[in-house]
Amino acid sequence: MFHKSIHSKLLVILIFATAFAQSDKKPQYEVYAVRYASIPDFRVAQLVKGADPARRLDIAMTVWLIKGNGRIILVDSGFYREKFFKDWKIKDFIKPSEAVALLGVKPEEVTDVIISHMHWDHADGMDLFPKAKIWIQKDEYIYYTSEAWQQRGTHGGIDPDDVLAAVKINTEGRVGLVNGDAQEIIPGITCYTGGKHTYQSQYVGVSTRSGTVVLASDNMYLYENMEKHVPIAASLDFDSNLRAQDRMKQLAAEPKLVIPGHDPAVFDRFPKENERAVRID
Repeated sequence: MFHKSIHSKLLVILIFATAFAQSDKKPQYEVYAVRYASIPDFRVAQLVKGADPARRLDIAMTVWLIKGNGRIILVDSGFYREKFFKDWKIKDFIKPSEAVALLGVKPEEVTDVIISHMHWDHADGMDLFPKAKIWIQKDEYIYYTSEAWQQRGTHGGIDPDDVLAAVKINTEGRVGLVNGDAQEIIPGITCYTGGKHTYQSQYVGVSTRSGTVVLASDNMYLYENMEKHVPIAASLDFDSNLRAQDRMKQLAAEPKLVIPGHDPAVFDRFPKENERAVRID
C-alpha cells in the first residue's frame, strides 16, 4: 500500500513536470529571406566603415517572412512609393506584398509586421498589409512622430508619408509599441534594441528548429561587418553597433544564423524556395 502511494505521487509529479516542460517550450517557426528588389553599384563604404571607396555591390532589398504558431509575420515591410524610384536606381523590383505572395502568403493574411527602424526602405510598405499589427520600438515611434521634426538633421532617411502612415495605423489600434530591450512580443519572437542606426532600431530573435535565428536588419548590413568586426558606416554611435553585433552572435544558435540586412550573399548561402526567396530555417 505504501509503495503504491509513492508510485502514484511520483506519477502525478511526472505528469505535471511533463506538462510544465511542454508549456514552457517555445514555438518553432520557419524563416525566409525575400528579395523584392536590388540597388545596383552601391558603395560598400556606405555599408562597412572604412571600406575602400571604390568598391561597389548590388545590394539586396529584403524582407523576412516568419511562419508558424498560427501566425504569419514579416520583419520589415520594404518600400513601394513612386518617389523612391526617382531618387534611387532600382532594379528587379516587385512590391514586397507581391514578393511574399510567391511564398503563398496573401497580404491580408499577414498577422504582424515588425519594423526594425523607420528608414524608408524598411517601413514604407507597412500599409501594404491591411490586417497586420505593426510592431515598432516605442522610443523610435515617439521620436519620429514628434521631436525629430523640430530641427534639421535629425530625421535623415525617414519619409514623412511613412510617419503619417504609422500614425494612421496607430489610430486604427494596430500599432504595438515595443517597450525596450529583450521583449518577447509573440511567443518565440523577441525584439532587442539595436545600435544607433536610427534613434532606436531593433532586431529580432526567432525560435526555430535549429535554435535562435537573429534577423539583424540594418544593425548588420553585410556579413563582412560581423566577420571583420567592423561597424556599419551609417550609425549615430559606432560602439553601440559593435555591441549589438557581439550580442547578436551570442543570441544566435550559431554565427551563420545572424542574418544581415542587405547582403546578396544570403541568397547564395541558404536553400532557394523560388527566384525571390531562400529558407533560413
